[in-house]
Amino acid sequence: MERAVRAAEQALIEFEIAVETFRVEVENFSRLHHQRLGPMYSRLDELEAQIAEARAASTGDPEDVRKAQEARARVMPMPGIEELFHDWLDSDGLSPEASAMLTEQPVRPPQRVRPSDEARKLYRELVRKAHPDLAQDDTERARRDEFISRVNAAYGRGDEALLRELSEEWAAGPVPEEWRPSRSEELYARLEWLAQRKEMLALVARELEESAIGGMLRIAPDDPDRLLEEIAEQLLTQVSEREAELAGLLGSGA
Repeated sequence: MERAVRAAEQALIEFEIAVETFRVEVENFSRLHHQRLGPMYSRLDELEAQIAEARAASTGDPEDVRKAQEARARVMPMPGIEELFHDWLDSDGLSPEASAMLTEQPVRPPQRVRPSDEARKLYRELVRKAHPDLAQDDTERARRDEFISRVNAAYGRGDEALLRELSEEWAAGPVPEEWRPSRSEELYARLEWLAQRKEMLALVARELEESAIGGMLRIAPDDPDRLLEEIAEQLLTQVSEREAELAGLLGSGA
């Protein structure tokens, strides 16, 4: 039973590492997605509204007027949109960086916080060594909880240097007490808790995989940046098409 508990603990830790690694990838890709493509989506919404308004002005049809109002409502400012697009929008609309991107001019790359391979390696090693589930008493669990929270924060920022410092800190810390056999009832309870924890993590993993960003990462797990470029190319094509459509409507109504 003791071996079974140890094996279950290690399996759970490995599963948690996989889930957390994927969560960071989803979070970082989501940030890059908003930074890189947010202005294009905003431009498309604006063009759709202008097209609908031009069509309504031309036909005077009540249905066209209703559609124009709905299209315009979709591009009304939303709370926190500047923060959402990470400085790609300003008080005058599209920022210079966003305008440059839409016209295929050189533009500063979005901030990248994807952890390096070495950071991933350090993170996995630290979690395997310092995971709170390996604690044998409340004092040790509290120490591990606090330490792992700092490890997760450093990994989320892709801070390889800090992860190295944390690795040295853990190596110099107190040595955990040697495992002591527990009573059978406690071991059974431990296995039950581990199973419940794994079920919860499985739900988190499923939600990440089924999210829109998670789905994108599954399409191109080895080269997500290229996927962003492909989507950007598609959006640029759509922007050009909408601009041509709008010019045609405005020209025909002149």
